[in-house]
Amino acid sequence: MKIADIDLGERPLLLAPMEDVTDIGFRRLCKRFGAAMVYSEFVAADALIRNIKATTRKLTISDDERPVGIQIYGRTIDSVVEAARIVEAEAAPDVIDLNFGCPVKKVAGKGAGAGMLQNIPLMLEMTTAVVNAVKTPVTVKTRLGWDSNNLLMPELAVQLSQCGIKALTIHGRTRAQMYTGEADWTLIGEAKKKINIPLIGNGDIKSMEEADAAFDKYGVDGVMIGRATFGQPWIFSKQAASLTNSEKIDILLELLQINLDFIGDEYKAILHTRRHLAATPVFKGIPDFRPTRIKMLRANTVKELKEVINEIKEKWIN
Repeated sequence: MKIADIDLGERPLLLAPMEDVTDIGFRRLCKRFGAAMVYSEFVAADALIRNIKATTRKLTISDDERPVGIQIYGRTIDSVVEAARIVEAEAAPDVIDLNFGCPVKKVAGKGAGAGMLQNIPLMLEMTTAVVNAVKTPVTVKTRLGWDSNNLLMPELAVQLSQCGIKALTIHGRTRAQMYTGEADWTLIGEAKKKINIPLIGNGDIKSMEEADAAFDKYGVDGVMIGRATFGQPWIFSKQAASLTNSEKIDILLELLQINLDFIGDEYKAILHTRRHLAATPVFKGIPDFRPTRIKMLRANTVKELKEVINEIKEKWIN
């Protein structure tokens, strides 16, 4: 599969862009374990234009995570075009991805993200404007439609491909579904048949086996994995099954160190790592683990957190 001149190989697995998850530390680990491409947390166009520090920090890219995409969203064509130009000039990502899929109220409710699914002419005009404004390949991530009464695929896939984008990612849910129910890959497969650019499917993929099944059944060019990566960046590795729980814990400790080195603030580094410690399947099934889990997630210093984790390893983990 190729996005413009970027060769991602056969049956590539991609890390989905996720706010408060796909920071630089987590992206680097996912890339190391086999993700063909990784994406930043989404970047608000208006905040980037205003030079908000928390937003501009998201533009930092490490060479060892390439190819990497930076995803942007916004409500107006002018702001998104300006943001795309800033991203290209300051970050030089391999891809600029337009977010037309975020379902959360504070984004979609204001007409951005999945809110664009209620204004397709604006979505298409914005996409074309960004494609024409930058030299970096532009891609789009979106959903099946606003709700079950307004399913837009595969027609929308055709319209977006005609705007000049180099790849399209479809999450197999509507905005109304948020993250509930099951992803519908049938419409993703139908969209693939209608377009000549790479089609990446997204939704409910939790293992390499499920990804292989999606490739086989729906003919997609790539598979994007999102929530199933929480606390397990090794999900992209074919050797994941051979990793011991002790080795997996060491990987999460490495994530803590990467975050500490990048952020430079001990407590913020812990916060960035804590969500993965909370979600990782490594600790599932351990008897009487709740008090230790609470202690781990309440740790406020790296020293304290490492002491709790080492206690876990000594007591429960082989």
